[in-house]
Amino acid sequence: MQNITDNFKFKKQFGQNFIFDKNFLTSIVKQFNLDNQSQILEIGAGAGTLTEVLASNFKKVFSFEIDKTLKEKLLLLQNKYNNLNFIFEDILKVETSKIDELFDDNFYLIANLPYYITSQIIFKFLMESKKIKKMFVMVQKEVGERFSAKYSTKDYGVPSVLINTFGSCKIIKQVNRKMFIPQPKVDSSVIEIDIEKNKFEIEDTKDYSKFISNCFMMKRKTLYNNLIKMGYDKESILEVFKKLNILDKSRPENLSSDIFVKLYTTLKNK
Repeated sequence: MQNITDNFKFKKQFGQNFIFDKNFLTSIVKQFNLDNQSQILEIGAGAGTLTEVLASNFKKVFSFEIDKTLKEKLLLLQNKYNNLNFIFEDILKVETSKIDELFDDNFYLIANLPYYITSQIIFKFLMESKKIKKMFVMVQKEVGERFSAKYSTKDYGVPSVLINTFGSCKIIKQVNRKMFIPQPKVDSSVIEIDIEKNKFEIEDTKDYSKFISNCFMMKRKTLYNNLIKMGYDKESILEVFKKLNILDKSRPENLSSDIFVKLYTTLKNK
């Protein structure tokens, strides 16, 4: 399978950077500490190197690949493993409920994602999937730092708040850019996102996500000013701030996810 990309034209629009070192990929997968009966959703089969590692180690693997020029050679790999199925579609255009139906139990998402779709895919499954248990995603290093950031740090923002509302995130491995072909301009990180759907009670996750985005609308402004821009009146904001012990001059990055949930629910109830 290492010859899958002979004469292959890498496509920038798909953010294609492949890792061919199977031993390196195997060492990463071992760090996930998953049972061999686990079911896996892979996003971005690429050259199929990671796909083969997954098919060799787990009960069931469904792998999405958007680039149909890889189809012929990837199907040769599918013929080798009866627990492997490729789906040549844009996963962002597939309903999450349909993806859930592929699995008869909880599944794990494993992916090497290009920057331009990282957030879309992670939040699609974080917000919508009923069966996903964890995500292991290789992302640009700075993206990993933002997603795993703690409050009151420079990297803390909308992604970190949302992930911490519905789970938790940590960086489990750094990956040097030299491991990829073609070599990208930045290093990568592997992040682990634990899903905790019932961590907080939020009825409308889309409305909550929009609220958080608006709170960070102007990051240099105070949270109070951003809430005014959102249409909340001064008295209500100050009353809720006092109730939740939020300082009037607080900036959005100063609030933990649990305080954001309380702020959201209290303001909505008013």
